[in-house]
Amino acid sequence: MATLEAQLHRWREAGVLDEATAGRILQFEEGDKKTLRWPAILAVVFGTLMLCAGVLLFVSSHWDMISPAARFTLVLSMAVVFHMAAGLLGPKVESIGVALYAAGSIALGAGIFLAGQIFNLEEHWPSGILLWALGAVIGWAVLRQWPQAFLSALLVPWWIAGEWMVRAKVYEQNFGILAQGLLLLAILYFSTSTTKDDNRPLRLALTWAGGLALVPLTLVIVFQRHVGEWNYESPFPGAARFIGYSISYVPALVFTWLRRKESLPWIAALALWVAVLGAVSSHIDNYSYIERDPWLYLCLGAGATVLCFWGVRANRKLFINFGSGCFAVTVFAFYFSNVLDKLGRATGLMGMGALFLVGGWVLNRLRTGLIVRASEGAAR
Repeated sequence: MATLEAQLHRWREAGVLDEATAGRILQFEEGDKKTLRWPAILAVVFGTLMLCAGVLLFVSSHWDMISPAARFTLVLSMAVVFHMAAGLLGPKVESIGVALYAAGSIALGAGIFLAGQIFNLEEHWPSGILLWALGAVIGWAVLRQWPQAFLSALLVPWWIAGEWMVRAKVYEQNFGILAQGLLLLAILYFSTSTTKDDNRPLRLALTWAGGLALVPLTLVIVFQRHVGEWNYESPFPGAARFIGYSISYVPALVFTWLRRKESLPWIAALALWVAVLGAVSSHIDNYSYIERDPWLYLCLGAGATVLCFWGVRANRKLFINFGSGCFAVTVFAFYFSNVLDKLGRATGLMGMGALFLVGGWVLNRLRTGLIVRASEGAAR
């Protein structure tokens, strides 16, 4: 579309077309590209997922009956067939080509791990993630399609996390540092702008991935002393701790400073919130004390509040709605764990009902007011 706009501009400059005719041509071409509606998109997405799942299921169910040579041939052919089909069908139906290229990239990862199983190369499993990530990066560099970029955005952090888990598994509380870095990355993905441009599918995919990972990763940090290995060989050395925190925080902050300067204060504030949440959670030794620590709930509520105010400043209703929901869940969890057991059964249930009714009404009023303020700020 950018090429068409350049051509129309050149023709207008030469006097071949007037402004009205060029506008009608551009409107016609844009409308022609948008003929693929959401039912067709859903069909393509689910068809691709079922195709990949069917291939993997067929291979796994017949794996023991296939000779080693046939296994390796099948592993190589999976990625090749998908890419060849995409090359043949892509020029005719662009969406089918993108879907088949994505299936080929996914099949590449399956092929790498199946090859590792064939040749007994499973000793250092993050190397397989690295090879898969390299394949996705190369595919994105060649094809410039959003599925390969999205895979790269998932696989590269996965590889780094795998290397950390392997090298730091003997140290105490190694999983907490990893979870903090992943949570900050999820916040960075969740805050991706969803403006309508050529990269909008990638932006939407990153926003969904970040939003789906926010709550689980927050819970992992909260219960970090009870996640991962139980038997540690030694306490965490200072140098390894410094490297871990640097990898967890510095890349996200540097990327925000280079590419999203307007979001830097908010990302920095949420990075500080992640660090405080990790510090508060790391000092809770007893599992039963986690749900009763008021500082933990205060920290969780503060994070939700920051997200809501960021939504007001940036006119992002998604931030306001998500932050409001997290704040409501935090208040309900605090009541359920710290207040309900101190009351009688009937009194506790009445209090819970009042909390749902009155608290829900108040929170909805606040949420609506924040959305109105965000819209007014964007209109100025």
